[in-house]
Amino acid sequence: MSESTSARSAEPRPDEPEPIRAVPLRHPGRWISGAIVLIALGLFAWGAATNEAYRWDIYAQYLFDRRITAAAWKTVQLTVLAMLAAVALGVVLAVMRLSPNPVLRSVAWLYLWVFRGTPVYVQLVLWGLFPSIYKQIDLGIPFVHQFVHIDVQGLNAAFLFAVIGLALNEAAYMAEIVRAGITSVPEGQVEASTALGMSWTQTIRRTVLPQAMRVIIPPTGNELISMLKTTSLVAAVPYSLELYGRARDISGANFQPIPLLLVAATWYLAITSILMIGQYYLERHYSKGLSRQLTARQLQALADAQNTPITEAGKPTPKPGAPGEERL
Repeated sequence: MSESTSARSAEPRPDEPEPIRAVPLRHPGRWISGAIVLIALGLFAWGAATNEAYRWDIYAQYLFDRRITAAAWKTVQLTVLAMLAAVALGVVLAVMRLSPNPVLRSVAWLYLWVFRGTPVYVQLVLWGLFPSIYKQIDLGIPFVHQFVHIDVQGLNAAFLFAVIGLALNEAAYMAEIVRAGITSVPEGQVEASTALGMSWTQTIRRTVLPQAMRVIIPPTGNELISMLKTTSLVAAVPYSLELYGRARDISGANFQPIPLLLVAATWYLAITSILMIGQYYLERHYSKGLSRQLTARQLQALADAQNTPITEAGKPTPKPGAPGEERL
């Protein structure tokens, strides 16, 4: 094709309509609402900064106080220990709920009914009264011989009772989360694994759990964050060496409850933020293969395997003669 013919074809014909000029749709309401929200936030921040009731000097003084940091560490210990015990017991209860044995299934249902139907604060109060209810525990052969005698009233185990109370309550919720995750895996996956010669243990470990974790991880992360905040209720045991209890004790001595509450809230928010970051990466790890969109790492691995560079579109450049390549 000659240059004159190309120039004539590029010229617009008189009978062709003019190209449409697309004008973006304006949204003044968005700008106005955003400005109103920013002004309201600015006014609130200014009011909080200038309000003497907040006592920011006291807040700065106790934010990194040794007693507060030790209490924050106790709160983390309470959260982790209670959550680990709750997950382990929740898995057992979930298996019992799915068991064909009517006794196991009924006992698991009764456990969930009791612990989900009563407030956690009431349960913690009962655990605080445990030494009054059971003054001594004997382990051995009933009515014959006892091997171990435990004087419960002599125990100074408020921390242990707090962990047990939190774990038993949370296990009821974790059981339902685990059960929902297991039942979300199609039965065909289990049948295919069995057809491949996998044992029951291999099927659970390699087929069921990796797929169930996509359903289990998000609510478990939420329950972990909720457990962190629920530790503020262990004063019912009573146990007051965690974050909220320690801040309350200090405020009772210096008569400054507002800045000490802000100190506790800051530490709760900081720990929660760290847990949310960990939850994000766990969810991303167990969601691999759920989407067809390849990650940057997967694209690079594919490009290295094909020994081809990655194009601007984010895909490896196909080699000459590769399937899907246009040939001239």
